[in-house]
Amino acid sequence: MASQAPAESGAPPSTVGAFASVTTLFFAWGFITSMIDPLVAAVKGIFSLSNLEAQLTAFAFFIAYGVVSIPAAILVSRLRAVPSIVLAIGLMIGACLIILGASNLATYEGVLLGLFVLASGITILQVAANPLAAALGRPERSHFRLTFSQAFNSLGTVLGPLLGAKLLLERVEVAPGTQIAAEDRAAALASIDVSFLLIAGMLALLAAFIWLSRHRITRAAPHTAEPHGFSATLSEVAGSRWALLGGLAIFLYVGAEVSIGTQMALYLHSDQSWGIPLQRAGYYVSLYWLGAMIGRFAGSAILTRVPAARLLAAFAALNTLLCLFVLVVGGAAGGYAALSIGLFNSIMFPVIFTLTLERSTASTEATSGFLCTAIIGGALLPVLTGAVADATSYATAFIVPGVCYLLLALIALAAGRAVLRSDMEAAPSIGH
Repeated sequence: MASQAPAESGAPPSTVGAFASVTTLFFAWGFITSMIDPLVAAVKGIFSLSNLEAQLTAFAFFIAYGVVSIPAAILVSRLRAVPSIVLAIGLMIGACLIILGASNLATYEGVLLGLFVLASGITILQVAANPLAAALGRPERSHFRLTFSQAFNSLGTVLGPLLGAKLLLERVEVAPGTQIAAEDRAAALASIDVSFLLIAGMLALLAAFIWLSRHRITRAAPHTAEPHGFSATLSEVAGSRWALLGGLAIFLYVGAEVSIGTQMALYLHSDQSWGIPLQRAGYYVSLYWLGAMIGRFAGSAILTRVPAARLLAAFAALNTLLCLFVLVVGGAAGGYAALSIGLFNSIMFPVIFTLTLERSTASTEATSGFLCTAIIGGALLPVLTGAVADATSYATAFIVPGVCYLLLALIALAAGRAVLRSDMEAAPSIGH
């Protein structure tokens, strides 16, 4: 899969090979992260939870970004990329074992703890790999490279819900106000075991592959700044207007994307939309992520011709309108509109990331760590969305991501008028 990474004109083979190796990480964490969507629907039935309580699954996962990202930035600056990546994968394997133990003890709190540890490992991967992918080649192609890597991340998010729906959503559908049968609950918990055993095995293979590729990645990796402490990192970020604005943009984007993804199966299952069985609705969630994958492959080409900030503003505006359509029209058409949002989510994360790196006056490590901290939006906004769904309906809850996309469009317009960092101005401005 990673071998399909395009060779940039003029890039040495070692750089292209390193970029291909790093891209495999994007696939892995996309696959694992998207398993959270069917897991939210599964634990709702297994543990007889409300929408808000079920969203604690996403909360436990994404809160790790808020807690771990700045320490991860310091860790990566001290250990460098490859040792940090291998350490992160080891942490993720340990998390899978925690979730296995929790499912055998049938304790929801244990599942939440395991998800927090799993996301902590993914956070370290993100802090190390995002700027690495952006930097492995010509500076003017950074939008293209990171968007292309994120396309393979999206491939993982397409496959994750398909496997998750198959393993996690069988026999967990229960009517409101009733509890799951004991034998169905036991079978569902066993399915969680199988799912995370598979993930642990995949991670072990990935760790071995990265370790075998370590010399190629290390040779091609750019020189990083001297490591900073926690206070110095926060001070750098606080002094940069665009580091803060970029963090807000990531917070809004991830919060909106996760709010929709984790509610999608429940929304399509409800009578407000398609009213189909829950497991079948879980399969359709993969279409949401398939749109993101298609959009990223297409977007990586569009970004060589269209200014990145302008494309981000257009996609955010379109998603605002789609959320409004779900809210006002709903029904069967609303289901299709909700799934379509994934297409326009596609380029948002990599474009926000690179736009911010180009404009932030803080160091790359500090900016990257703060942007990954802002992924905490995926913990907080889905809980708000779940509370709105409990109080009103799944369709009405789309007002939360709708507001996020509207604010994103405004930030993108501001980015289009902002001045690049002095060390970026000398580079040609393709795709900016």
